[in-house]
Amino acid sequence: MRAALAPGIRLLRALPRDSRYRGLTLVLTFFCYTSYHLSRKPISIVKSQLHPNCSALDPNPHNDSNNSTWCSWAPFDGDNYKELFGALDNAFLVAYAIGMFISGIFGERLPLRYYLSGGMVLSGLFTALFGLGYFWDIHALWYFIVMQVCNGLVQTTGWPSVVACVGNWFGKGKRGLIMGIWNSHTSVGNILGSLIAGVWVSSAWGLSFIVPGIIIAAVGIICFFFLVEYPEDVGCSPPLHHMASDEEDAGGVTTNGKDPEAVTSNEGPLNTSGQSSTDCPDSPKEAAEEPEAISFLGALRIPGVVEFSLCLLFAKLVSYTFLYWLPLYIVNVAHFGAKEAGDLSTLFDVGGILGGIFAGLISDYTGGRATTCCVMLILAAPMLFLYNHVGQNGIGTSIAMLIVCGALVNGPYALITTAVSADLGTHESLKGNAKALSTVTAIIDGTGSIGAALGPLLAGLISPTGWNNVFYMLIAADVLACLLLTRVVVKEVRGWCGYMARKRGSSVQLTESVLDGK
Repeated sequence: MRAALAPGIRLLRALPRDSRYRGLTLVLTFFCYTSYHLSRKPISIVKSQLHPNCSALDPNPHNDSNNSTWCSWAPFDGDNYKELFGALDNAFLVAYAIGMFISGIFGERLPLRYYLSGGMVLSGLFTALFGLGYFWDIHALWYFIVMQVCNGLVQTTGWPSVVACVGNWFGKGKRGLIMGIWNSHTSVGNILGSLIAGVWVSSAWGLSFIVPGIIIAAVGIICFFFLVEYPEDVGCSPPLHHMASDEEDAGGVTTNGKDPEAVTSNEGPLNTSGQSSTDCPDSPKEAAEEPEAISFLGALRIPGVVEFSLCLLFAKLVSYTFLYWLPLYIVNVAHFGAKEAGDLSTLFDVGGILGGIFAGLISDYTGGRATTCCVMLILAAPMLFLYNHVGQNGIGTSIAMLIVCGALVNGPYALITTAVSADLGTHESLKGNAKALSTVTAIIDGTGSIGAALGPLLAGLISPTGWNNVFYMLIAADVLACLLLTRVVVKEVRGWCGYMARKRGSSVQLTESVLDGK
């Protein structure tokens, strides 16, 4: 007797063909970028183990006079250990920021599948080499700096590639919500990275890097075998980024209710030739002449790219300062152990997941990407102040405020790097040229990465004067991020006002015509 077809297979068969491939792309790129962030997180967890409070540990096997640093890992055993940690962070982040501007240009001109999977394997190699410094008993600062620089450069292959892939498969209709959920890979990666690194941080911190390195390399190999870059490659219909019938006002708010995700017929989604995509063959469509990739200056001329890039600079400054320094802050202020501080810091990323989804949902509903970011940034400033002053008064207060701060800080950051980047990379001014997604994404994230490099550096320089000053710096950056979006917010508000005025005019006209009919 033969069993009935498995429920999961029946579900897959019931889904439209395009939906299956879209789902595969979402899931695969989600795990790809999760592994990227998973491999970045260990350094923030291991810092407290590289320079622990040795005076609390007995006995001192070296029997020397310096009881406070005997268990530290040279060269981080001196009083300048915070500056050296800042140098490690910036070796990665400066290389990442510089490489990102170049990476988008390569991403438009090279096969994304090769580019992404190759970068992941190399990133796994350099992450593991950093951890091998523990087993090889390396105490030279230059070795760890070189590993961070190399890792920062190869990690730039990730973000432009995954955003371009998702942008190729999804239109603008529900992009904010879809990419808000999808962007939780950043926080999921940070959480997993913290938990994995925490397993070995107190026993053999080298494994805190080697295991994430193996994971990202393995996911890169899977990506090589299964990633589909374009819907046309498997005979599916490309998404519609702009509807010809859409009437958009000055603020970019769509006045009709149509979903530009796809054009459908009674048989299912249609491809560009009018054929139902459910009947598409597996072979790729005949390649049409590809448009020329956009130049760097051409991408800068797209309306909104400069404003959102500069806003992300300051938003990412705040986010990455938390990413790299929050566990150490919790150790110093709340006096938790290294593992407990790492586990508690994951709550900031839990808040980031919620904030990214909420920001995407609200911006889809309102059509105001900039306004959504601005409101969340305004609310984030007082919450950062409160967390610093009352966040350590109890474990319950600390948990709640970490989640709220994570949502308000990472929500705008997530929205700009995903939905906003994809919107601008498929802007109407490009006239259908999709060869701008990687370049626009790289410009926005590359500018943001300058802030990501500055944040941990400034934290390392300012923290010796007190953690209060670090939080004042973060609040100032948050306010500047908000101010830089002023022009775009004003444009969106004017668009809403114009739309409401037209809607009222249409209602009055309809009422008068009904009365005249009577």
